[in-house]
Amino acid sequence: MGRTYIVEETVGQYLSNINLQGKAFVSGLLIGQCSSQKDYVILATRTPPKEEQSENLKHPKAKLDNLDEEWATEHAYQVSRMLPGGLLVLGVFIITTLELANDFQNALRRLMYAVEKSINRKRLWNFTEEEVSERVTLHICASTKKIFCRTYDMHDPKGSARPADWKYQSGLLSSWLSLECTVQINIHIPLSATSVSYTLEKNTKNGLTRWAKEIENGVYLINGQVKDEDCDLLEGQLLNSDHRSTATVQICSGSVNLKGTVKCRAYIHSSKPKVKDAVQAVKRDILNTVADRCEILFEDLLLNEIPEKKDSEKEFHILPYRVFVPLPGSTVMLCDYKFDDEPAEEIRDHFMEMLDHTIQIEDLKIAEEINTACMSSSMNSQASLDNTDDEQPKQPVKTTMLLKIQQNIGVIAAFTVAVLAAGISFHYFSD
Repeated sequence: MGRTYIVEETVGQYLSNINLQGKAFVSGLLIGQCSSQKDYVILATRTPPKEEQSENLKHPKAKLDNLDEEWATEHAYQVSRMLPGGLLVLGVFIITTLELANDFQNALRRLMYAVEKSINRKRLWNFTEEEVSERVTLHICASTKKIFCRTYDMHDPKGSARPADWKYQSGLLSSWLSLECTVQINIHIPLSATSVSYTLEKNTKNGLTRWAKEIENGVYLINGQVKDEDCDLLEGQLLNSDHRSTATVQICSGSVNLKGTVKCRAYIHSSKPKVKDAVQAVKRDILNTVADRCEILFEDLLLNEIPEKKDSEKEFHILPYRVFVPLPGSTVMLCDYKFDDEPAEEIRDHFMEMLDHTIQIEDLKIAEEINTACMSSSMNSQASLDNTDDEQPKQPVKTTMLLKIQQNIGVIAAFTVAVLAAGISFHYFSD
């Protein structure tokens, strides 16, 4: 038996309202959350057309082979940055003319695998073996409105399609728990003397990969005790655990420091959530938002042709801060990133282009104070891990995060999270 997809009714309305406008087909993305029993689809967004494609695709007999996978996968990658923890690109859809109704499966299959590869290429985390590896493809005939829903196993590129159920449900957008946390980051990345030929971007990515392992392997304590990850989120037995981290010393040619305050959000469907679901969603949002900000900064430096400094002079850059936009009728919010000098109109237009939904400037919710996160780097042949920056603290940095779990009806619970080395502690208290 195939997977079941529970789909918000507004997604069905959105798909029904897409007009081919003389084109042979329109493709796009399906966004939501996987679970062991079923998947939830809360948003669909068409891939914006390239200007040069507009004329080529208007001929009704155009082949699906003309589908621009590179353009579609770049759209998927951009959208994946806008998804908070817990939400994923679950699959792709395509709406075709009746003439192409029997010529879609191979194109959809290729597109789905290309999209998944594009999204995963720069993540700091990996899916677990227990997680769902199937992704969905949806074909809709514009004339008959007939739906073909299939899934493919991303672990098996040569695997065949499996039929899946596509079921609409009203009120799905209101059935989510919202998890919020404020993270004070202070990530110190030593630049090894053997890697001086690497770009600053590559060195930073390598350092973030090491930091990600600490976040992934951290011990999460609730009220000072470890909570069984398979327990319900707000109750369960307590276990004892111990976890130690170690420091290393190496000769460095310089260092990169990431410091500041970032806002993190994650969402899980409210149908019997487990502790491990909440912890995993928050961890991944922490990793995603830090990595995405760094990547966006490097893209901006490249776009504006700002050269990296090769001497001992310190570089200082402000990382973009996070802006959220709510989905109507839901606590679920999507995000984007804004530099200090970017006008709000550009962020609004980017939301509208990527998500194909009308956004008002007043809908933008700035998550952080301006200039709260920054990157500094310096090159110094005498630098070492324990003495790379006069401002670097002598003791391990204690970072505090505030995590709140909310529903539409209000706050359910709050957690104070303290991070020390690789250990993470949740202190639960009722609101």
